[in-house]
Amino acid sequence: MAATHGVNKRKLIVKTILFGAFTAVLYGVMFSNPDYVVQLFSRGGIYAALPIATVFVFSFAHGTFSGNLWSVLGIEAVTKQPAKRPAVRPTRPAQRPRPRLRMSV
Repeated sequence: MAATHGVNKRKLIVKTILFGAFTAVLYGVMFSNPDYVVQLFSRGGIYAALPIATVFVFSFAHGTFSGNLWSVLGIEAVTKQPAKRPAVRPTRPAQRPRPRLRMSV
């Protein structure tokens, strides 16, 4: 079991390094060519989808990197068991007849 844990940890470290490098390259390209990026994103038409696609790529790369980094550091989220619901359905009170107005003339 210890050997399996070591291999998984090694793979996680490699993934962390790769996604960290990929994220750094993305940020480097975006910040080293701001004029070209603005010109490309402001063309209109189908190019209007480029900022959205870029945000998704950045979000995926950075999110995967940071998630793997926390796992490599040994910090994991606390998971709680969902609360058990009672199997018995609560009984409903018997329906009473609706009150009616009686007028005698």
